Amino acid sequence: MNRDEVLKILRKYKKLNKEKYGLVALGIFGSFARNEQTVSSDIDIVLQTETPNLFNIVHIKDDLQKELHLSVDIVRLRKKMNPSLQRRIEKEALYV
Repeated sequence: MNRDEVLKILRKYKKLNKEKYGLVALGIFGSFARNEQTVSSDIDIVLQTETPNLFNIVHIKDDLQKELHLSVDIVRLRKKMNPSLQRRIEKEALYV
């Protein structure tokens, strides 16, 4: 799977689940965003929701792992987060 395929799946997922989970932003960062993924790469997902809800994030992670057939790590954008991670996301993220 390549970056464009991942973004296509995320676009469709966001469109279908925006209201259900209150998705404000959805994208990728890391190796897939840089197009440097390997066969052992997971997909780093960045998202923002209208209200934080851990259960929804768990459901989103499960849904995306099923859709993408790859391991997914999710980072929720928020005001107080690790500054180096925040800079990395700001630099690399591709949103749908």
